[in-house]
Amino acid sequence: MLIQILIFGSGFVFGVKSKTYRQKIQSIKNQALQPKPLRLCQNGTSSLLADKKGIAPIPINSEIRPHQSKKLNAADGTNLPNASETNLNRNIKQSIGLMGLSLIGSWFYAPLLPLTGVGTLYLFMPVIKSMFKNLKKKRITTELIESVSVISLLLSGYFLLAVVTTFSSLLCLKLITRIETRSRHQLIDAFNQKQQLVWVLKEGSEIEVPLESIQKQDVVVVNAGEIIPVDGVVTWGLASVDQHSLTGESQPVEKEAGGQVFATTLLLSGRILINVERTGSETNAAKIGHILQQTVKYKENLRLKCKQMADSFTAPTLLVSGLTLPLLGPSAAMAVIWTGFGYDMKQYGPISVLNFLRIMANNGILIKDGRSLELLKKVDTLVFDKTGTLTMEQPQLSHLHPLPSFDEEKLLTYAATAEYRQTHPIARAILAAAKQRGLNIPDIEEAAYQVGYGIEVKTDSEVIQAGSARFMRHKGVHLPEDIQQLKIRCDANGHSLVYIAVDKALAGVLELQPCIRPEASDVIRYLKAQNISLAIISGDHEQPTRQLAEELGIEQYYAETLPDQKAALIKQMRERGKFVAYIGDGINDAIALKQANISISLRGASTVATDAAQIVLMDGDLTKLKTLFKISKSFENNMRTNYLNSMIPGALTLGGVFLFGMGIAGGMGIYFTAKLVGLANTMLPLVKHGKSKNLSQLETAAPALAYKKNEELSNTDSSLHAIITQKS
Repeated sequence: MLIQILIFGSGFVFGVKSKTYRQKIQSIKNQALQPKPLRLCQNGTSSLLADKKGIAPIPINSEIRPHQSKKLNAADGTNLPNASETNLNRNIKQSIGLMGLSLIGSWFYAPLLPLTGVGTLYLFMPVIKSMFKNLKKKRITTELIESVSVISLLLSGYFLLAVVTTFSSLLCLKLITRIETRSRHQLIDAFNQKQQLVWVLKEGSEIEVPLESIQKQDVVVVNAGEIIPVDGVVTWGLASVDQHSLTGESQPVEKEAGGQVFATTLLLSGRILINVERTGSETNAAKIGHILQQTVKYKENLRLKCKQMADSFTAPTLLVSGLTLPLLGPSAAMAVIWTGFGYDMKQYGPISVLNFLRIMANNGILIKDGRSLELLKKVDTLVFDKTGTLTMEQPQLSHLHPLPSFDEEKLLTYAATAEYRQTHPIARAILAAAKQRGLNIPDIEEAAYQVGYGIEVKTDSEVIQAGSARFMRHKGVHLPEDIQQLKIRCDANGHSLVYIAVDKALAGVLELQPCIRPEASDVIRYLKAQNISLAIISGDHEQPTRQLAEELGIEQYYAETLPDQKAALIKQMRERGKFVAYIGDGINDAIALKQANISISLRGASTVATDAAQIVLMDGDLTKLKTLFKISKSFENNMRTNYLNSMIPGALTLGGVFLFGMGIAGGMGIYFTAKLVGLANTMLPLVKHGKSKNLSQLETAAPALAYKKNEELSNTDSSLHAIITQKS
């Protein structure tokens, strides 16, 4: 009687807790759906009231954005358990309760055992229903052998073993669900690093709105350091834009009123207003959903493949068990059922895949298509795009060409003075060279962007112009014949020139050349050691492409290729039987990326939502290629071990039954021991390939550094805008 009271009392308490939990979940949902207050700018004012004159919007405080992100996650249910997970948790708790009942029934109160059997059948009912559906379709599947094993245990009086079997199945399903949820959240977090809110000019005020809400004819405001979110026409302002990801050109271009700008390009300096023409057919949310769908689809396909393998062993296992029954008895026959050849692969496979996707993400590698993880082992040819992939975006100063009345240090000082407050790659290269030589840069009184890609600054006694040949001609600066010949030679070599003039007289030119990534040589050596053939495909001229190939030791290269020609070359390689991986860094590589067996992007988190590649190296580091191939080999070894672990225990059980008279206890002992070993094998890579400290530090510091950089850029451009406005 006391035991019955305890049982009903515990059931009542569990019901009350479940009701309270459901009420708490509903309360959270209701709070999430309430209207949100106006977003506040850094100074605490509403963004609707920020800067009526439209000078420069104040960026959202870095502490507010994560808070907003958490609210958005809560609103869409990201952090709330869904119905299936809640039901699964309830079933696991019930199975634990049933194990307690079976122990009490076995030791103290036998009438509880039938209740245990009924509860076990109730929890196992979905499997039994699935079995009957498959039998109606004349298909013998693992559901049949699962149902036979549990029912035979109950009929034989092994109630505790039947409940343990049910509990282990539910626990494995819970493990898969938990790993899948974490992988999904990591993918969403990767997208949340990308700009999702943009500034729009409405009725003279700048308001911050979601990117998805942008419509045609809206006026978007973009400041230095921000990615241009739409295609459109500049209606006001002047800025330097890095279009390398779109066009492949290494030098920034100047955009002024009437100029066309494109989504995903980077605004290096300046400030512009854009009249929206195209907003993109896919929003961030849609892209996340698409990638999640691809990952889930691959996982389900893998699970289906593993289940088909397990299904193929079902009929032979039941046949051998039936033959064993009259020969060795029911205990031996049930032991044969527990051989489980290939059965656990349908659990090991998905868990391993999700864990390795998580490991890749922890190492700064986003696998957008799960099939790539399995196909990497087949890669025998790796094709590199040149500009931005093997070379860095920031060039290096190679030569100084001063005119007779100037020397190199004076010329470089003038150039650094002009570019002192600029942030584009060429400016950084000039300033780095000046710092290396220890030059003193004088203060400037004012600076202004001028039409024709260039900048003009004033010091105490001089006016300095720095920019392109077009800018010099616009300013009325004469260019000698030898300088024009130098430009022709530099263009052929893939080098760029920056012209420097003082008081409208040419002082000289600076020659800059692409800088090879410092990690490129080491990565090339590693790939060669893996017997992977290498090639370079570039839209650049023949000579610089050949020089780069020779310096890195890559025998095969293709120069002066257009995007469609890149795709044709990769197609030819595949037709010759090569399994090709292509690594590029921009939208101009999209056609080639699609044509390759595996596509890899080096652009990083800034373009993850629009990238055509299956694999994205989030931090833009070429060294991640080594990490990618090393982890893929580990994945291959892990899956091989999973397969062996699902097959060898079955052979041991058969040998034990027919050679040593082993019964159901021994068969289940081997099965569950092997299952624990198999689950440990699927989880071991998380320990082996733990999250690197460097990556953790980078993730922690990145938001603060990005905010600080954007704040500095905004301050700089506000000052420049004020000067331009004052002059005009």
